[in-house]
Amino acid sequence: LTQKLLTEGFQVIAVTRSGEVPDLSAENLTVLKGDISNEKSIKAVVGMLEEKGIKLDYLINNAGVGVDLSDEIPTAELMKISFDTNTIGTVLFTEALLPFINKGGHIVFLSTAMALIRNVGPSAPAYRMSKAALNVYAVMLSERLASEDIRVTPLHPGWVQTRMGGDTAPVTIADSVNGIHKAILENKETGKFWNVDLAATEAY
Repeated sequence: LTQKLLTEGFQVIAVTRSGEVPDLSAENLTVLKGDISNEKSIKAVVGMLEEKGIKLDYLINNAGVGVDLSDEIPTAELMKISFDTNTIGTVLFTEALLPFINKGGHIVFLSTAMALIRNVGPSAPAYRMSKAALNVYAVMLSERLASEDIRVTPLHPGWVQTRMGGDTAPVTIADSVNGIHKAILENKETGKFWNVDLAATEAY
C-alpha cells in the first residue's frame, strides 16, 4: 500500500517500530520510528508533526497483532498484548493525531470481519475482542467528527497471504492493497464497516 501511494505521488509518513521500511525508499517517503503502544513514542511523532507544520489528509492505522488466532481460552497475558496494540495504542495514537487531520480527511482502521458479531467463533478471543472494541471506537469517532467533514472507516482487508494470514489464504497482497486503496480514496460513507472482499460497506 505504501508503494502504491508513493507511486501515485502522495507524501507518505510511515511510522514503524524499527524506523525502517525494508526495500522501499522515495523522496516522498518519511519513515519515523515509533511504537503506538508507548505513549512517549506517540508524543515524539506528534512533536515531529508540530515541528514541521505537517497536516494529514489520510491516517491509515495498520498496526495490529494476532497472538491467539488458534486459541480458544483467553489469557491475561495475550489479552493485554492484544488490547495494548489493537485497541488502546491505536485509539491513543489516533486521538493524538486528530488536530493534524485536514477537513475532508479520512481515518482508516485495519480491522477484521472476525470481529463482527455474526462471525464470532470460539477461537482468537483476544484478537476478536480487541478488534471489536476498535470497531466500536471507529463508529463513535465518526459521530464526533461528522461536523468536521472527516470520514472514519474500519475495514476488513481480506484473508491475505501475509505472515499472519499464511500462504494458503485466498487473497493476494496485491488484491488486498487495491481493495484498501479503493476504500481510502473512494468510500464516501463514514462509520460504516468496509469489506475489501465485497468492495463495499456491510453491517456490523
